[in-house]
Amino acid sequence: MAITDEMIHRATRELYSRALRKVPEDAKAALAHAMTTETDETARHTLELQLRSAQLAEKKDRFVCSDSGVPVYFVKVGAKAPLACDFKAAIRAGYEELVDTIEPPILKHVTNPLTLERGHHGKDMPIVSYDFESGLDYVEMICSPKALGSGRWAAMELFTFPSLEEIETYILDVAIKAGAQHCPPVVMGVGIGGTFDHCAGLAKKQTLRKIGTENPDPMLAAMEQRLFKAVNALGFGPMGTGGDTTVLGVHVDYASGHGFTPVAVAFNCWINRRTSVKIWGDGRMEWGE
Repeated sequence: MAITDEMIHRATRELYSRALRKVPEDAKAALAHAMTTETDETARHTLELQLRSAQLAEKKDRFVCSDSGVPVYFVKVGAKAPLACDFKAAIRAGYEELVDTIEPPILKHVTNPLTLERGHHGKDMPIVSYDFESGLDYVEMICSPKALGSGRWAAMELFTFPSLEEIETYILDVAIKAGAQHCPPVVMGVGIGGTFDHCAGLAKKQTLRKIGTENPDPMLAAMEQRLFKAVNALGFGPMGTGGDTTVLGVHVDYASGHGFTPVAVAFNCWINRRTSVKIWGDGRMEWGE
């Protein structure tokens, strides 16, 4: 038995649909917790509205936000996973079927950057990143559609032998520039080091980390706590209404590199869209968030 095109096709289709309709449980729990710590009355009311919106969308099987974004997938291939599939073709076919069949229909957000023509398809769509991991006998797929609100404010800067203070100051500068335009409270993902492209990937992957998980690296864990407090102290608050809750989490990872050190910051809006599935060769598909 092996992992087939049909399994990847189905996973691609269902992951995107689920991501548009359901706010992950950890994000809902974080919103509920923020309501107990938020000191601003308007901010508390906004958090309540966001949580109710999440619950209603799930109950009525509707999109949480009309901006369905563009399709972004992360594929982790276990070294022991039995494969009999063409990932690229199967993912493309799954997305094409979703466009044709999903209810309600998704808007035409895929944009040609040269002509500004919009549609459902385009060069390099869906956007897929692949990784390989030793010891695993399954394939894991994560879908995290990227929309305008949070996508617009991602940023990167390259430094030369920066201090921790310089790195954290830059991250705060990015948060200040974004303000509330990324639909807070958000998850901030931060990548430090490596190369330009690798660093951006680190930041994006950190937005997928479960809210409330502790960083295993003590230095990064301390950095996350400092940044979490500092960004929330900026006072932008839920949807820009003011208050103590601008981020639900700040997640940081790093890679070794050269003397030049890229620092990347990415955001997931309050919906924190992400869904996942693990696929085994015997046909099992374990759905998660």
